[in-house]
Amino acid sequence: MSTTPAPAPGPTRRTGPETRAAILRVALELFTKQGYDATSMRQVAEVLGIRKASLYYHFAGKEEIVRSLFAQRGDEAEQLLKWVVAQPRTIELVKAAVLRWVDSFSADKLHGLRFLSANPLLVRSLTAQHDNRIGSALAELVDALVALLPHRTAVDALQLRMALLSINAAVQASAQGDFTDEEIVAAARRGATVLVDALVERG
Repeated sequence: MSTTPAPAPGPTRRTGPETRAAILRVALELFTKQGYDATSMRQVAEVLGIRKASLYYHFAGKEEIVRSLFAQRGDEAEQLLKWVVAQPRTIELVKAAVLRWVDSFSADKLHGLRFLSANPLLVRSLTAQHDNRIGSALAELVDALVALLPHRTAVDALQLRMALLSINAAVQASAQGDFTDEEIVAAARRGATVLVDALVERG
């Protein structure tokens, strides 16, 4: 298995959003495999087959790339919370919301989780400097879902959080083997389902 993404074969025509997404994907792969500090913006540009100036047009530097990842995940967590609030308040919503979050993880999003797992100190430093929108939205989501359980206990919020973070656990566990993205998401979905079903059936 190659340690770095293969360089682009030649100039590739992409739209602005496509270029930005490609930069984020390649940068996260490099940050994860060889380290954040060891990766330069020049290397990211070379792998993508674009000029360094084009890279800086989209991102001012490596930290902005990482903050872009946080912003995307924060948006997604807040959108899920808004979706939950707009739904009928039934116990079935608990499982639907958790699986909606787990199922949303595409290959690109899994790259992001691998980066977060491989760089905990950097992540902690950046989240301390900026609002942790992901954590705040997921905490509100857990509160909203726990409120739907008729016979909730003190540990239900923890169990629901574990279900939402089953995708993170699956990514970490997959580092010890050769698993496809589809297998990782499937394992996370299975784990989340077991945790949520136990809550719903008891309720």
